[in-house]
Amino acid sequence: MFGLIDQTEPRSQPKGVPEVSNKILVLTAMIFAVAMMFIDQTIVSLAIPNLNHDLKLSPTAAQWIVNGYLLSLAALFPLGGRVADIVGHRTTLLGGVFCFALFSALCGATPTGSGGEEWIIAFRVLQGASAAFLFPAALAIVVSSFDIDERGKYLAAFFSISGALTSVGPIAGGYLTAWTWRAIFWVNVPVALIAIVLTLIAKPHQDAHRAESLDMTGAILSIGGMGLAVLGLQQASAWGWSSVATWACLVVGVILIAIFVRWELRVEQPLVPMRLFGNRAFAVDNAVLFLLSICFVPLFFFASLYAQIALGYSSSNAGLMLLVFFGGFALASQWGGRILDTRGARPTVVLGCAVAAVGFYLWAVKLPALSFGNQWPYLAIAGAGMGLVLGPVSTDALNRAASTAYGAVSGVTQTVRNFGGSLGLAVLGSILVTNVVSKVEDTLTGHGVPQGVASRIAHAVSGASTGGGSGSSGFGRAPHSIVHDVQHDFGTATKTVVIGMAAAMAVAFVLSLVAMPGGRPDEEVVADAQPPETTSSSPTGAAAAGR
Repeated sequence: MFGLIDQTEPRSQPKGVPEVSNKILVLTAMIFAVAMMFIDQTIVSLAIPNLNHDLKLSPTAAQWIVNGYLLSLAALFPLGGRVADIVGHRTTLLGGVFCFALFSALCGATPTGSGGEEWIIAFRVLQGASAAFLFPAALAIVVSSFDIDERGKYLAAFFSISGALTSVGPIAGGYLTAWTWRAIFWVNVPVALIAIVLTLIAKPHQDAHRAESLDMTGAILSIGGMGLAVLGLQQASAWGWSSVATWACLVVGVILIAIFVRWELRVEQPLVPMRLFGNRAFAVDNAVLFLLSICFVPLFFFASLYAQIALGYSSSNAGLMLLVFFGGFALASQWGGRILDTRGARPTVVLGCAVAAVGFYLWAVKLPALSFGNQWPYLAIAGAGMGLVLGPVSTDALNRAASTAYGAVSGVTQTVRNFGGSLGLAVLGSILVTNVVSKVEDTLTGHGVPQGVASRIAHAVSGASTGGGSGSSGFGRAPHSIVHDVQHDFGTATKTVVIGMAAAMAVAFVLSLVAMPGGRPDEEVVADAQPPETTSSSPTGAAAAGR
């Protein structure tokens, strides 16, 4: 699948690149295509109370309406990327968009009587599965539509706009749920129609259907391994880190992932091009992406909680707070894309990791003061740092793949992102819950509240940190001084979490500074991803693989 790039045909001119007048239309179509899945990552959590009122959900069902989507998304990314490469990126994209819209409409049509829980959870899982095929295909289309010299700039726009859509979820959800919670699913249908129409008009290039086999053994191993590992991380807050179920999922998941890697290194047509990790730049790109995702994905959740519990904002205003982060992110991502196009990924990634680490740390210091007016500059700085990194490392990794495998490689990078995000949410979420319970219990007992009542309120507040309830539900008509102290405790606990984010970005800074090679990927031969026996006969291939 990954033969060496023909050095007589420059990689800066991939086959099928559309005319300039059509490129922006392709990019716009792909942004509409992925808009649904990014908005859905945050919009549904906001509507859980309304869903619970109409459907009488059990606590487990409420959690799985959110987690079922994320779990299937994470588990199926490698398969989705490989299918896109074999079947064709445009065909896979159109199928993924159609299915996502269909399953969204069916979620909106959930019956209120018997079977409602099972109905909505099943179609949420199918939504996530559709997104796992949709996104790698969309990203592959964007990559193949632009010359390597200009990908940084346009992929920066793709990542910054699609990333910013995540913050639209809480804002749009606040208005849509005021009408009906079903609207948060139905809104995907017109967006999907726009994406399909624009794609059909733009007609992005698609190679002919490739007569290659699909590695079903690898698919089963990857789905089982990623699914169990992410399940263990997702459920750690509910089951507890001391639970046998938590560690059974994690251990078995990791074992299956290890078996999957070993299998992929030996199979002739792998599901995932594991040998690309032998290329140092590709490996570092993914390591930095993993560390960044520990911060980036959970940020929406923790910032929204902090805004609502510690600052007392409404859910819609909490979404506006996230726009400050994306203001810095969007501006810096354009700069980072241009640096990538002219100088390669290393300068912008090193700088961005340092800026993000400093921004997160300075924001963390201000959190206990409960004044967003003193915080927003540092939140914007953290966003700018992330903007300098996310697009360039993702694009640099994709640039190191042959054009016939953009889908598979984007599946790898998105799997890395989802696993990093799941790990960050699980570990940082546990740290937040532990700190909130301890601090709030001490505060309430200090105000003379009986220990049993203090413990109940503390767990009610921390329940919001796991998606299990409303953080303010335990306050009742408590005096303002007590409420303020509890809010301060939540701010202090959130400070610890954000310092953890700063630490992750500091590690990414050191890694990128020490290990990331300079230059652009078109200045080197890309490593062959075939098993060793198919490359050993080629001196050039052996040299590239050992690079």
